[in-house]
Amino acid sequence: MGYRFSDLTTACQDDWRAYIGHPFVCGLGNATLDERAFRHYLQQDYLFLIHFARAYALAGYKSRTLDDLRQAHEGLRAILDVELDLHIGYCREWGIAEADLAALPEARATLAYTRYVLDTGHRGDLLDLHVALAPCLVGYGEIANWLNAQSFTLRGDANPYDAWIAMYASDDFQAAMHAELEWLDARLAEVTPRRFAELCSVFRDATRLEIDFWQMGLELAS
Repeated sequence: MGYRFSDLTTACQDDWRAYIGHPFVCGLGNATLDERAFRHYLQQDYLFLIHFARAYALAGYKSRTLDDLRQAHEGLRAILDVELDLHIGYCREWGIAEADLAALPEARATLAYTRYVLDTGHRGDLLDLHVALAPCLVGYGEIANWLNAQSFTLRGDANPYDAWIAMYASDDFQAAMHAELEWLDARLAEVTPRRFAELCSVFRDATRLEIDFWQMGLELAS
């Protein structure tokens, strides 16, 4: 019996739980997050999306099959043609103009995670790259589901962050998350124990860097 994505989260469960249930995330759910922290996160997430697109371009280069190449192309197209425009519009609702986004310096936490993902993809194979990206693509979907299962989470007009939760709980994002999980499960089923240990290291490091991405906003607002 081969490995699955759930084996990665089990092997790194302390870091994964710290990421999913981070105080920043809880603040999104119960509407107590300082708005300064959220605005900073939104601005840096714009920069992250640009590097996320670069990672999909790299995934295309790393692809050995037509199916994988098509998947990389669809991911790149979705970010450039849909997600970035949606994100810019969402930032505008929070008083952040597109011109301001274009002039942003990258925070250290943004630099650390995005460059880690790209470096992992360059030195490794396509599976390494997908595992490094998983805390974002899979993690955000799981975070939305986790928040919706918590008694403290407020939905609707009572929560200024409701649109953020709704975005990642949406059918479209959840479908993308499950498609990624299916891809990961199929590849992980074929790896050796030694290779799985290497991938656990990648996943753990990427998850810790995502934790730092949450923490960045809290420290700015403190």
